[in-house]
Amino acid sequence: MSALGPRLVLASGSPRRVALLRQIGVTPDAVIPSDLDETPRRSETPRALALRLAGEKAEAAAAVAATRPELEGALTLAADTVVSVGRRILPKAEIAEEAEDCLRLLSGRAHRVHTGVALLTASGVTRTRLVESRVRFKRLSRAELEAYLDSGEWRGKAGAYAIQGFAGAFVIRLIGSYANVVGLPLAEVAGLLAGEGYPLLDGWRPQ
Repeated sequence: MSALGPRLVLASGSPRRVALLRQIGVTPDAVIPSDLDETPRRSETPRALALRLAGEKAEAAAAVAATRPELEGALTLAADTVVSVGRRILPKAEIAEEAEDCLRLLSGRAHRVHTGVALLTASGVTRTRLVESRVRFKRLSRAELEAYLDSGEWRGKAGAYAIQGFAGAFVIRLIGSYANVVGLPLAEVAGLLAGEGYPLLDGWRPQ
């Protein structure tokens, strides 16, 4: 822990999450991505999956951070976002056929975006939050679907879309946190960090 408060490790290599943290004045001291098997367990719900993976990512990154003296006493923040239609969990699409299946399912209907957040303290205590947003897509035309697939923006995204990109043109209703749909619910993250003594507000003041 520094004189200004604990250091912060982000257990994600996502540029979206780094940018969202910077939006609220937070710059991680280290970024340690966690490469885990994200396959849902049998009968696992979307909510349970998001929370489980967030916790596992935090633990994996904290184990790496523990080998680095400069990160002694750091907090470790992790998140996992899951898109679902009912109890059906949509994948983080990696191939075009998978992305097309997701987009056809989402076209013209509502879905839910769940993000589990885990903050692991130096003492080994894990604080968690689960945030849910509801999103409705317009009915996608064939031309829109093909153009979005051609863009490649869907690759690696939960539900095969990024609301902060071209797919923002598909959203006709959003109930809940926009940042949550991007991948990190900021109000909840800010609360967790502040609760553990992280100097969140210092980043808001002119240096």
